[in-house]
Amino acid sequence: MLTAIVVVVVLTVLTALYVAAEFAAISVRRSRVRQMAEDGHFLALRLAPFVGDARKLDTYIAASQIGITLTSLILGAYGQAAISPTIAEWIMPWASGDAAWARSAASVATLIALTTFNVIVGELVPKTVALQYPTPIALATVMPMLWSLTLYRPFIGILNGSGNLVLRLLGVHQSGHRHVHSPEELELLIAESRDGGLLEPDEHRRLQRALRLRLRSARELMVPWSEVEAIDVAEPLWQVVDRLSQSEFTRVPVFKGERSHVIGIVNTKRLALRRLQGALPAALADVVQPAVTTSPTTTGDRLLALFQQRRTHHAIVSDDGRALGIVTLEDVLRAFLGEMPDDVATAVPVPGASGG
Repeated sequence: MLTAIVVVVVLTVLTALYVAAEFAAISVRRSRVRQMAEDGHFLALRLAPFVGDARKLDTYIAASQIGITLTSLILGAYGQAAISPTIAEWIMPWASGDAAWARSAASVATLIALTTFNVIVGELVPKTVALQYPTPIALATVMPMLWSLTLYRPFIGILNGSGNLVLRLLGVHQSGHRHVHSPEELELLIAESRDGGLLEPDEHRRLQRALRLRLRSARELMVPWSEVEAIDVAEPLWQVVDRLSQSEFTRVPVFKGERSHVIGIVNTKRLALRRLQGALPAALADVVQPAVTTSPTTTGDRLLALFQQRRTHHAIVSDDGRALGIVTLEDVLRAFLGEMPDDVATAVPVPGASGG
């Protein structure tokens, strides 16, 4: 009986190893493993190729799943063969000599006991530990997994190929195991890091805003067109110069005909400089510069990319040629960083938009 118990424990430990290896490989941070590998860490060098490649990670996971299945099946079969007869002998005095009933009761009792023990010790505990400490567990299990990959290689190819065939028949695209998370999942991970003391409250808020930035559209971030200071291109230039000399804005949109029909932007500083130099043009249209436009559905992160690409701090939000508002770098930064001090806000060149 002692030998049977030792065998059961060994098989359960092997199941636990495969379970821990699977969950740790999926949860471990690739950047951390890559950094350790670059530093020459022996185990990280062997783990990095698998966590860095979706196809190799598929093979790694397949090996662990084969290991879990084999050890569980062997455990059940061995338990029934080695432990059930002993349990049946113990039950026989209460079975009124009915050997068949005693064997059946022993088989059921053995199955329940082994399954419970294997689920708790072989699956739930290692899964929890691997999810809490993915990096050390992934490193600790990589060598046994490499040996298992060599041992199970013929079966892995057959099983992976069969699985992919079934998925194709069902119309499911197989993209492999990837370390990707949705914005909602990333928010949960950030919240867990904050709760675990890895992030300061300010860091947590900034990361949250950064994630939500891609969920905020230009329509939400912009200053409505009704609040934007704009100039009619047909207005006499001397009148425009006098009015703009009183303006607090460095760039003001110019429209033609309808107020929502923007044809460009005028730089008030350059216009003032030309006035001082006595080189004013004949008409306002001669100093109008092209305006950068964007769709109302453009997200905050894409707005930042647009500002960087076009080397500007503002864009006209338009739909079907009609201006809906104006969005500035300050508007996007405010959504990302929160309210900024006045001296920082005013340092950003803001186009003709009151309040933003």
